[in-house]
Amino acid sequence: MKLSCILFASTILLSAMVALGQDAPAEGPYKLIKTVKVGGEGGFDYCFADADSRHLFVVRSGTNGRISAYNMDDVKLDGEIPDVARGHGVAVDPKSGHAFSSSFPVVMFDAKTLQKIKTIDVQGRPDGIFFEPFTDRIYVLSHGAPNVTVINPDDGAIAGTIDLGGSPEQGGSDGKGHVYIDLEDKDNVAVVDPTKMLCTGHYDLQGKGGGPGGLAVDGANGILFAFCHDPQTCVILNAADGKILDTLPIGNGVDAAQFNPTTLEAFSSQRDGTLTVIKENSPTSFVVEQNVKTKAGAKCSSFDSKTQQIFLITADRAAPRPTTQAAAAPGADRPKGGGGRGGGGQAVPNSFTILVVGKN
Repeated sequence: MKLSCILFASTILLSAMVALGQDAPAEGPYKLIKTVKVGGEGGFDYCFADADSRHLFVVRSGTNGRISAYNMDDVKLDGEIPDVARGHGVAVDPKSGHAFSSSFPVVMFDAKTLQKIKTIDVQGRPDGIFFEPFTDRIYVLSHGAPNVTVINPDDGAIAGTIDLGGSPEQGGSDGKGHVYIDLEDKDNVAVVDPTKMLCTGHYDLQGKGGGPGGLAVDGANGILFAFCHDPQTCVILNAADGKILDTLPIGNGVDAAQFNPTTLEAFSSQRDGTLTVIKENSPTSFVVEQNVKTKAGAKCSSFDSKTQQIFLITADRAAPRPTTQAAAAPGADRPKGGGGRGGGGQAVPNSFTILVVGKN
C-alpha cells in the first residue's frame, strides 16, 4: 500500500516536472557575447543600431546633452553630436544617410560623418522615433499632441502631423503602406495610412495585455508583436484585422522590441535583465524560444541587420530609495511608462554599458 502511494506520488511529480519543462523555454541559440563598460555622463533611453554606418547611436541627456556614436564592430566611441536637448532616440534614412534625433528640437545630422546638418522645431514631447520605408519618411513620436511629426529626410522639412488618440511608445511599418504604433495608455495598436498621414483605426488588446511598451512587425507575413507591461505578455495580432492570434509570457519592464525577418524571431528587452526571443514557426504558430540573461536595467535594445546581433544598453544603479507609504498605497498611480522606466536608484557615474547578444 505504501509502495503504491509512493509510486503514485512520483508519477504526479514527474508529470508536473514535464509540464513545467514544456512551459519554460529551453536553452536556445542566443547568449550574451560582449559586455563593454564605455562610461560617459548623462542619462539615456533608446539606442539605434545603424547597419550601414556601423554606428550605435545613443542620446545622452543632462547638462551635456549629446548623441554618442559607437562603432558597432569594436564598441568604441567614434564621435559625438553636441547640443541635443531632451533627447531620447535616433532614426536613420538609409537612402540619404541622414539621421534624426527625437529631441526638442530635432537634430538632423549625417550618420557616417556625424556632422550636424540642421535643427528642426517640433511640438509635443518627442520620445520614440523610426524610419518608415514605404514613404521614405521619419516618424517622431510624442506623448503629447501632436502624437506623430512626419519629416522628409532629404531636407528635414515637416511633411505633416498625425493624431493617434493616445500616447505612442514604439512603431513600425510593413513596408507595404501600413504603419502600426502601440499606444501605451490606451492598450491598443494604432493603424496609420502613411500616404495620407492619417490614423485609420485601432486594434484593441482586449485585456490580454496592458501598457504595450514595445512593438515588432513582421511585414512579410502581416504579424504584430505587442510587448506589454501588465501582464508581462506578448500579444500577437494579425496585422490585417487585429485578430489576436496568441499570447506568450515575457520578462518584466519591456521598453523596446525588434523583428528579424531572416530568422522569423521577435525580440523584447526587459529591465529585469532578460531578452525574450519569440520564434514564429508559422503565421499561426509561435513559441518562446529563449529568455536570454542580459543585465539588470537593459530595457532598450536595437537589432543589427548585418551581424544579426542585438545591442542593449544599461548602467549600474545605486540602491533605490525606500518606497514611500503614499506610493505603495492601494490604487496609487503607476508611473508613466509602466515597467519600462525607472527601475532602481540613481545611475552610478561612468557605469554606462553596452551589451551584445548573438548566437552561440
